[in-house]
Amino acid sequence: MSDRKSNAKKKSIITTVALAGALALAGCTSDADTASYNLSREAEQFNIERRITFINGITNEIMLTVEGYCSVETADSGLAGALEVTCKQGPDQYTKDFLGLSDNVTYITEQLESKDVSLYHRKIIIKPESIFPEFDLEAGEQ
Repeated sequence: MSDRKSNAKKKSIITTVALAGALALAGCTSDADTASYNLSREAEQFNIERRITFINGITNEIMLTVEGYCSVETADSGLAGALEVTCKQGPDQYTKDFLGLSDNVTYITEQLESKDVSLYHRKIIIKPESIFPEFDLEAGEQ
């Protein structure tokens, strides 16, 4: 019985410390940081319409424009020196393009619509399928 109380007390202390740490970190974030974080989460869920424009830095001509509900990745792109653009085309329909960058090509990513996001709460999205990618459930008699 004393082990149960001891374990419960330890869990309570750990939970309290974790909550205090989370509150301390949340208190260090500016409104702009929180809004930016939440806008990024919305864009990654394909909830924000964007326009990505590629410009030739020598001729100042627009080379390519991509518009839609798109996610833009730079550092984690599958190809070195490329911009990875994934766009939602419809329900369960996506396209993914790799756009090469060079020293004379730049790009601009514009948000085409405003989005109401919280300044007071960070949005965390947990998708069960990312934790348990695939599993088969078989039920029956044994």
